[in-house]
Amino acid sequence: MNFKDVLLVLTTYPNASDIEAVKWATSFAELVNCRIAAFVADVKIEIPGSLLGNSLMNVSALVGAEMNKSKENARSLLATFGEEADKRGVMHEPIHERCLAGAVPDLMADYARLKDLTIIPVPADDSANPGYAETVVFQSGRPVLIVPQELPCTEAKLDAIAVAWDFSRTAVRAVADAIPLLERAKTVRIVCVVNEKSFNSSRASSELATHLARHGINVIVDEVDSEGRAIGDVLTQFVSANKVDLLVMGAYGHSRFREFILGGATRSIMSRPSVPTLLSH
Repeated sequence: MNFKDVLLVLTTYPNASDIEAVKWATSFAELVNCRIAAFVADVKIEIPGSLLGNSLMNVSALVGAEMNKSKENARSLLATFGEEADKRGVMHEPIHERCLAGAVPDLMADYARLKDLTIIPVPADDSANPGYAETVVFQSGRPVLIVPQELPCTEAKLDAIAVAWDFSRTAVRAVADAIPLLERAKTVRIVCVVNEKSFNSSRASSELATHLARHGINVIVDEVDSEGRAIGDVLTQFVSANKVDLLVMGAYGHSRFREFILGGATRSIMSRPSVPTLLSH
């Protein structure tokens, strides 16, 4: 199944998503020939009664200014999105909501459940927008494409794709979700990081290569020694050295009482991706 209905989720508060990421997302939609919707939300901020009674500062005015900033960011992002999509001839639609700031991640996940793929721009310091990417990845049930906002190029490319492979269920899910993209690539590299953990399988990586070749996918199998490095660092160095355009990997983690516990590689890649990364859980 090809990606036909894609969602781009953009943040308006505390920081607005970068315009470069909007341009990349619309170029991706043009490349894969899909419809794309952009989600933004004006945030509402509740003021505790104790603060309203504080005569030393005008809390209402400060909160009002923050909400106006969010509203203006939403308007500007949707305007840019529409302009970029029109310029590329991409079918598109805006989704403009208004909700409490803390409800934004769950609302993003709600919309993502009804799309083939969701694109999320991630800033270098993702602590500025905590919980957005994690919630969509682990709550939507759909593949998520994490895109670093500091992209060297705003044109999406799918010439070289790397697949992080460890025989796990989540890696299998990621590969299956990514097949429409893998079929477009000139080269797909299956990356197995060895001497990092034990693989719970008697099957060889070459068997995945055989399976993908039956989809007409050109595959190279790479085994990379961790040499004591964290797996997230190994993958980051691999994609850089091999000029990879997109990384595909499973997302490890679970949620309890809204507190996410992530696997080491997932945490590393999700918090600061070096290239666009498709994550599946």
